[in-house]
Amino acid sequence: MGKTYFISDAHLGSKLMSNKRQHEQKVVELLDHIQKEGATSIYFMGDMFDFWFEYKHVVPKGHVRFLGKLAQLSDAGIELHFFIGNHDIWTFGYLEEEIGMKVHRSHETIVINGKTCYLAHGDGLYTHEKKFGLLRAIFHNTLCQRLFAMLPSAWGMSFGLQWSASNRKKELKQENEYQGEENETLVKFAKQHESHTHADYYIFGHRHIMLDLMIAKESRIIILGDCIQHFSYAYLDEEGALTLNTLE
Repeated sequence: MGKTYFISDAHLGSKLMSNKRQHEQKVVELLDHIQKEGATSIYFMGDMFDFWFEYKHVVPKGHVRFLGKLAQLSDAGIELHFFIGNHDIWTFGYLEEEIGMKVHRSHETIVINGKTCYLAHGDGLYTHEKKFGLLRAIFHNTLCQRLFAMLPSAWGMSFGLQWSASNRKKELKQENEYQGEENETLVKFAKQHESHTHADYYIFGHRHIMLDLMIAKESRIIILGDCIQHFSYAYLDEEGALTLNTLE
């Protein structure tokens, strides 16, 4: 199958970015690098956009360099996969129809180059917070999505971008450093899952840290970092070896 790449968490369009165009250009540079390395498929593991909502005839302003690069990759025959995150849930066909991406709306276990990979953005795994669960249920509810779509797009996008910026500020207040095996929820989830169902690799975004950790004799968890500070990615080669790396 060739080389398969995984990246996550660019938060394109965030109001917290001091230079949105420069940031987007850096993300495109990373994709150029991945293409030159011989990628045959790329998995975008969530939160590539800070807020993304598709109205029937309207999509968010901006991101033209990123979207153009995606179209170019797709036209070149590179297989593109998009896992929704907690900031870019609301895609309803545009990325599939215009770009040719395959959109994944939940975690999936996929065999790639002979290795079993458990793939997810990472939000909502191994958490028992009722407030978070309620908010997540609302965001994923079809009726709520339809009601939001009835708002004028200018109102909806303004609200969404403000909400995303506020949410990111809260996330940034949390420690973006590795908290140890006993405290990292994604590590705890992977260990729990591995206790009853094997996967060679658990690959997540969401936490904005770079982590490559053995959790069992033949099982590893990879947390991908981000495309904001780290500009990091993982790749699975033809022999099934997984490597976590950064753009030089």
